Amino acid sequence: MPDEGLRLGTVRRPPRGVPKADVWQPLLSPSVELVAEAKAATDEKAWEAFRRKFKAEMNHPAPSQLLDLLAALSHQTSLALGCYCEDEAHCHRSVLRELLTARGASIV
Repeated sequence: MPDEGLRLGTVRRPPRGVPKADVWQPLLSPSVELVAEAKAATDEKAWEAFRRKFKAEMNHPAPSQLLDLLAALSHQTSLALGCYCEDEAHCHRSVLRELLTARGASIV
């Protein structure tokens, strides 16, 4: 999309066959163990367990500082967070949206 601005890839390793992001940010991806847990989450209880653990990972200094930076930048430029999940509601991007919103990011 032309108005999506800077595209940030939020996966550990860029997948083959998926359009490349402008900037790859693996710090915004769940750990390998949590990716497996998210993929296996077939009910709401399992998904909530993943969300809780991913939020804890994002509270580590480096990812937390990056989220703060992105929240601040969102007031100056458009940013788009991407990965290869089709359903954002069942993707770590929904958690990132929540974390960015809590930091005062401009979300559209």
